Amino acid sequence: MLTERGCLERRKRLWKALPDDCEWVLIADPRHVLYFANFLVNPISFSTSERGLLLLERSGKATLIAENFTRRTASAEPFVDDEIGNDVDDKWYDHKHSMQNRDHALFDRLSRVADRIKGPGLVEAEWLPAMAAARLGLGSDALSGDVGSVVRKLRRQKHADEIALLEKCMRACEVGHARALEVAAEDVSELDIYREIQSAAIAEAGCPAIVYGDFRPVNAEIPKRGGLPTPQKLKAGDMLIVDYSVVLSGYRSDFTNTIAIGEMTAEQEKLFSVCEGAMAAGESVFKVGAAAKDVYHAASAVMEEAGFEPLAHHAGHGLGLGHPESPALVPESEDTLLVGDVVTLEPGMYVKGVGGVRIEHNYLITESGYRRLSNHRIALR
Repeated sequence: MLTERGCLERRKRLWKALPDDCEWVLIADPRHVLYFANFLVNPISFSTSERGLLLLERSGKATLIAENFTRRTASAEPFVDDEIGNDVDDKWYDHKHSMQNRDHALFDRLSRVADRIKGPGLVEAEWLPAMAAARLGLGSDALSGDVGSVVRKLRRQKHADEIALLEKCMRACEVGHARALEVAAEDVSELDIYREIQSAAIAEAGCPAIVYGDFRPVNAEIPKRGGLPTPQKLKAGDMLIVDYSVVLSGYRSDFTNTIAIGEMTAEQEKLFSVCEGAMAAGESVFKVGAAAKDVYHAASAVMEEAGFEPLAHHAGHGLGLGHPESPALVPESEDTLLVGDVVTLEPGMYVKGVGGVRIEHNYLITESGYRRLSNHRIALR
């Protein structure tokens, strides 16, 4: 979980990034309500897809707005000074009366802070519905600031509590990868392997979690595909690409291995070896201020020097509350690496008549270079 200290530090950075005359900001993106206040509706609950809103005031006060059923499905206690909508006598649903439109219930409660947002302020307009803005009587000035982009830039540089949560995701993901190497074999279905991965990851996490990604085999005939698992059974010559994330409290891991089913050809083993070389080349570029495109070109150059096509997708991407997010490790990227970036590095090769391979690790960019966050075993078998 995020910490109170981390949430307060992130709010402090937000105020430094906003105009000096801004006295309040209304946060509407559920990920950003989590980022600043540790409030997230548990996605594995009856209130999944519902949301709360967060009013931050330059004075330091933080107010959570959420109707009672949404509030009770929070993943953890929020770090706020005030709450609107969670009083005993202020229920959206009380098991006695008919239910009001749930969105309207949220906006009704939002209107109760209208008297506190009369001065200069900004709204995260990307996520605030027009009805909510109308209820508050907000003018164009409040809606004109690009709050969402400001927060997304802040999100790149992770705080200690975020890194700790990401590492918890990594530990669960590693255990799932180890289990995949144990159970992947001929005549075992993609779905059964996924179930084993999911079970192992959740056991390690010690709590319910979301496990999503690619759990599909490729081969000489179909060298590239992805997606959730099917009942299809693996066969000799398949190369099972296991590329997945474990999501805990809104944050996620994302790393990959390719598992050989049966004997591999020399050409398939060469793809794996080249990908390992491309990963090492990409790592060699990791440092503060490095151009993201240089990471891509370093990884791709290894493939090209071995006689293959350039890397066909990104060499990696940022990771955290979103997937993917900045920085983008692509050939025309304008991003540079920052201290606190958490990034993936995932070289992949897919050759018709041979097969496909993708491997991936996760990294934290530090003052002195980088620290690898994922420690799963990358191996064909």
